[in-house]
This record gives sequence, C-alpha cells and structure tokens, in this order.
Amino acid sequence: MFNRNRCLRRVAAIASISSLLAGCGVLSSDSPEDEGPIVVGTTSSPSTLDPAASWDSSWELFRNIYQTLLSYPIGATTPQPDAAENCEFSDTSNQVFRCELREGLTFSDGSTLDAKAVKHSIDRIRQINVNGGPAGLLGSLERVQAPSEREVVFYLNKPDATFPFVLATPAMSIVDPDSYPAGSLREDKSVVGSGPYTLQSYEEGKEAQLVRNDKYKGYAERKNDAVTIRYYQDSGEMVKALRDKRIDVTYRGLAAGDIVELQGRTSKEEEIQLIDGTGTDINYLVFNPKDPWAGKKAVRQAIAQLVDRAAIAHKVYKDTVDPLYSMVPKGLTGHTTGFFDDFGDPDADKAEEILRDAGITEKVPLTLWYTSDRYGSETALEFKELEGQLEASGLFDVTLKSRPWKTYVEGYQKGEYPVFGRGWFPDFPDADNFIAPFVGKQNALGTPYDNKKIVNDLLPSSRRESDRGNVVKQFEEAQQILVNDARLLPLWQGRQYVAASREISGAERALDPSTIMMMWQLSRKTSW
Repeated sequence: MFNRNRCLRRVAAIASISSLLAGCGVLSSDSPEDEGPIVVGTTSSPSTLDPAASWDSSWELFRNIYQTLLSYPIGATTPQPDAAENCEFSDTSNQVFRCELREGLTFSDGSTLDAKAVKHSIDRIRQINVNGGPAGLLGSLERVQAPSEREVVFYLNKPDATFPFVLATPAMSIVDPDSYPAGSLREDKSVVGSGPYTLQSYEEGKEAQLVRNDKYKGYAERKNDAVTIRYYQDSGEMVKALRDKRIDVTYRGLAAGDIVELQGRTSKEEEIQLIDGTGTDINYLVFNPKDPWAGKKAVRQAIAQLVDRAAIAHKVYKDTVDPLYSMVPKGLTGHTTGFFDDFGDPDADKAEEILRDAGITEKVPLTLWYTSDRYGSETALEFKELEGQLEASGLFDVTLKSRPWKTYVEGYQKGEYPVFGRGWFPDFPDADNFIAPFVGKQNALGTPYDNKKIVNDLLPSSRRESDRGNVVKQFEEAQQILVNDARLLPLWQGRQYVAASREISGAERALDPSTIMMMWQLSRKTSW
C-alpha cells in the first residue's frame, strides 16, 4: 500500500511499493520494547469519545482503544474476525449475518464482553440516533439478537453484501453496557473498551495517552507498549516537532509545502522518512437544499461549471492531491469522471448561461464555510482560491467563514451553512461508501438528500451482489444522478503521506484499507 526507498541511510526516504513488497528486514522489529511511548502527531483530533456519536475521524482513536467484531489485519482488503472468532451470512440472500465471539473476552476494566454487550452497542447507536452520526450506516439492519453468550445474529431488512464492512468500521465499536447508557451518550473523558490499548489520559484537542491493554484478545500484534497522540492545528508546528524529536511520526494534516520540502531534502542532518501512498480520501463541497441560493439547482450547476480543480491541486496543494470529478475516487470499481464529462473545463460564459436560463440575472450572494482545524493548513487557502474563482466570473459575491471542527460539525448538522466543505476518509474500500453515506433522509452530512432512485433502487440492487466487480453499472448511474443534481461537488482526491523518524519502523504498514492508523504496528528499530 505504501512506498519506501530501500536506501535507509538517505535523508528523506521516499518509498516505492516494489521495495516494500520485496521487504527490508531492518524495517520491522519483533520486540515491543522501546524507550518510552511512540509519539504520533496529527491535525485530526476526535470530536467525541463515544462511538455512538461519531461518523468522522474520531475513528482514528477508536480503532486503537475499542474493538469491533471484524477488522482488517495487515494485507486484508475484506473484513476478518477480531472480537469475533468467525462471522458469515447464514442464508443465500445476504440477510442473516451470524458471528461467534472469541471465548473469554473482557473489557479493559475486567467486565465481561459477551453477545449482549455487542447487541447493546449496536442498539444504542440507533436509539440515540445522533444527527449525522453512525446510525446512518445501519439502514439495512432490522434487529440484533443475542441467542447465547457468544452468538450474535443480525437480521437485515434487505440484502446487503456490504454489511460485514459496516461491522468493521470503528462506529460499531463494542462498549460496556454498564458504562455506556442505552439512551444517552457518555459525556466524560474516560473510555471502557476492549481494544489493543486503553486510554490512560485524554486532554481534548491536545493529547491522548494510550497504553497496552493486557486484557485484549484479537488479531493485533502490538509492536509497542504505549503510544501518545498529540493534536496540532498547524502542519508547520507538527513538522518542527518531528524535526526536534518531540514526536516520532506525523499523520493527517501534513501541508503540501511541508510534503514537497520533505521530498526534496538532501541534507544529512535530516533524519526523516516520508512514506507516500495512494489514498482514497476525498474533499468536496456540500450544498444546503434549504438555503435560498444554494438550494437552486442552477446556482449549484454554475459553480460546478466554474470550479477549477486543477488550479486548486496545483496552486494550493502543490500537486500533492489530484483533481476529482466524481464522488467515487480513482482506484475503486465504478469510478467515473462525470463532472468533467458534463461540464468540461471551467467556463464563465457557460456558467452565466446556466444562471440566465434559470432567470437569475443578479450577482449570487453565497457564504462558504470551512473548518479551521481539521483537514490541514491549506484549507483556508483552498477556500480563498474558490472565492477568487467564483468572484472572477462576475457572477458571485462570496463570503468566507470558518469554525473549529467541534462547533463546525454542530453548525452543519443544524443546517446553518449554505455551502460547506467536507473531507471524507472511507469507512471501507468500496464505491458504496462514497455514495450511500451522503444520500437518504439520514446521512453523514446532516442535510437530507432523499434521492429515491439511488436509495430505493441502485444501492439495494448493488448490495445483493457479493462480487463487487459486478456492480459497476449501478454505481455509474448513481454517480450521474449526483452530477445532475450537483448537491455534492467533488474537488480533489488525496494521497497518503506519513513522515516519521528514521528510528521508527512499521509506518508503511500501519494504515488499514480505510487509511486509519493502527498504532500497534509502530516500533523503534533495534538494529541497523
């Protein structure tokens, strides 16, 4: 999945996939012993510690402190047992999914993790039903039963071959019924989970300290005893901490300028490796259908006609991202280039014609919102570029506004923003996960998008098919509907960059198919 140069003594090691597959023995260590916690820096801090409330990058932390029935061991692209000993559909229509738990599971506080705890964890997601929360992932679930201590049965209301992928998301983390109320969220800063680590301490927006959970039973083979995650708002500050050896690894939020500089470093004093891999994360705009201007289809289509994705990728992100013309990214079955096919290159005259045909002759006033501390240092520059592109046409009068992530989420869930930016890191590597989360009355955006053709026909049809290579037609049609409506406007597709001290091993193996970091893969090198 990731690259690395075989010459480990180079200053900034930029990997190649072939060298990774060939293997470098020095990259791994079988010993979990180290000189203290491995410290990871990121600009992506959790919005909550309760899995029932989160459909966002809080999952990065959840994967390491909670456990799911299924997950992704190294090299797996389909879900494999974790808390479960085995799971399978027990019928031919993909509507009854059974799991048997591992024997002797407990939570970090010693309480029993049994089938009732799994049922409780899933049921409370739907009962609490947080707006924009993970209940939207469970649209095909009818009920959960726990017929015995170790058996859990999921009955679906329609065939859904993607349901195992849903169970593997950190949203489906198993929680202790005694610590997590059935009808309300847990509001304190403590966690009771059964994952590879326990959360020893947590300071919101600043730091999470993880230590080995000796009660863990699952697939993860931990290469370290402790990890500290530090949350930054600025890439430059994070990279400086890496160079000063105050942190060991950086992930999520590396600014384009910092990436380019790390790629080009040749100084022997620079002891940093940069791991570059293909990513499936995307960045896009969301239009609020209840806004008097963004709710007009012609306004959305005019913006689609004006946005210059190549300029954003080059001027703002220095070609560390790729222009994206569909909500389904390149590399996944079903990807198209629908927005380019329909709108072509940016054209102000065509955009004006779209507006005039809809009877809109005055400048369109529009407020674009973005988060100030979530997706990296370039976000503000990206929206400044969007503002410039739209206003240069003479058709729009744009106002930019921003908020920190936690209040930003609350704002879009309440429908406060006419147009707002979002990033999406996949729940699982399937085209379904780049369409289904954004449509329906309840979705990850908090803005209902009840397209009946997609929701009632195309997605259910695709989910009857276990062979995902056979569902291209459905996804191509769904993407064309998204282009026609222009309710969502894809901008770019990211690549994954991890910068780490040369003393750290395992960073190239630490990302699962959803690009979530498995902290237990990181270790310090014990030999050269």
